Amino acid sequence: MSAGGSDRRGRGRPGTDRRPGGRRVTGGGRATGGGRDGTPSARSVALAVIRRVVERGGFSNLALRSALDRSDLSSADRAFAAELAYGTLRRLPALDREIALRLDRPMDRTSPAALAVLRLGVYQLRHTRIPRHAAVSETVALADARERGLVNAVLRRIAAEPAIALTGTSDAEVSVRTGLVEWAVRELRRLLGPEAETAAAALAEPAPLTLRTNTCRTSVEELRAALERAGVPSVPGTVHPESLVLSGGSPSELPGFDLGWFAVQDQASSFAVSAIGARPGERVADVCAGPGGKAAHLACLVSPGGLAVAADVSPTRAALVRAQVDRLGVRAHVLVQDARRPALRGGFARVLVDAPCSGLGAARRRPELLWRPRERDLPALGRLQLEIAAAAADLLAHGGRLVYSVCTFPRAETDDVCDALLRVRPDLVPEAIEGPDGRRDRVRLWPHRHGTDAMFVAAFRRPRVPHG
Repeated sequence: MSAGGSDRRGRGRPGTDRRPGGRRVTGGGRATGGGRDGTPSARSVALAVIRRVVERGGFSNLALRSALDRSDLSSADRAFAAELAYGTLRRLPALDREIALRLDRPMDRTSPAALAVLRLGVYQLRHTRIPRHAAVSETVALADARERGLVNAVLRRIAAEPAIALTGTSDAEVSVRTGLVEWAVRELRRLLGPEAETAAAALAEPAPLTLRTNTCRTSVEELRAALERAGVPSVPGTVHPESLVLSGGSPSELPGFDLGWFAVQDQASSFAVSAIGARPGERVADVCAGPGGKAAHLACLVSPGGLAVAADVSPTRAALVRAQVDRLGVRAHVLVQDARRPALRGGFARVLVDAPCSGLGAARRRPELLWRPRERDLPALGRLQLEIAAAAADLLAHGGRLVYSVCTFPRAETDDVCDALLRVRPDLVPEAIEGPDGRRDRVRLWPHRHGTDAMFVAAFRRPRVPHG
């Protein structure tokens, strides 16, 4: 029952759904669907996550983890709750269009609670094979008693009618089809032309689980063999050779987790670290290090004998860096600082600026990033990114390399920032990176082309001072 699953409904035993691989998922039982006895259910957990993300600006991954930790769901129902929450958030624009056409009032005059229940119900009707009667009745049961009549009427109307055909090519219709906010679709057209919708759709697909081998603890071959012995198949990464791609699973339950054999890290993130070219014995700094995956990767690359410094403006994120470094068994100095006004001083051979950004490129893991970022926020983000990168350049020794990376694609956060950096820091020069599409000083990775998050990576050199 994938998030992009068929509209066909199963005709098997009521209350069940069968995943493409044949695995059966409970979908209509009392404990799973409505929570009528007051206990948490898969649907009620999913609904709580949807509301926290949409109404309170929460992060889906954190909200889901917290909600599941508070529940007593079986492993199958936990997976079902995650499917419903992520799937609903991923398809929000299309779901809202279906709802708006059947409501007898404007969307903004419908309570957030009722809208959340409607979105959850429409997702089940349009994107899973859960029997219609179960999708409607079990979802209606989650609504407030005063709003059940409205929710029931709208969901039954949608269940009885075919899905709305969206065949146009406008930015608005591509946005509804893919879930990506309209302004970002427009930006993709400028960057990719006819590939824009393919790229938007790929950003809306769930990401596989990708492990970066911690080569300070094990080898790619040893990790892959351990996974195979545990019945977990993997395929080597095509962008980063030390990555293994899995279809799914819980990282903490995989062999080697407690031994620090791997970090969960997308190939695009690993590529950004590799682009810095760190070598054993060098001094390196990651100035926006939270939550720590890239910093730990850098620390491994410069060992033995090197020095890795990982900094973040947030004490909470700095603590996450420390936890990641400790689990992976690598050495790094962790500190809290504002990267625009670093407490560090120069002399670093390599500096990584993995800057705060709109995050559109990471939407495969956090589906709210498809529609939450606002175009009007881009100028402020661009100014922040430039300030951080310009200050980070002061940390470079002459001859050192700075890598600027963001998990997004708008030009205001990518090319425009790099162009501005070269203007304010004339002591930097662009430097080519070997990427999957050849050698260039600015590399873009895309899910539909490379199977990674959407990532922008650029490199700069601070030339050596000429002698004499």
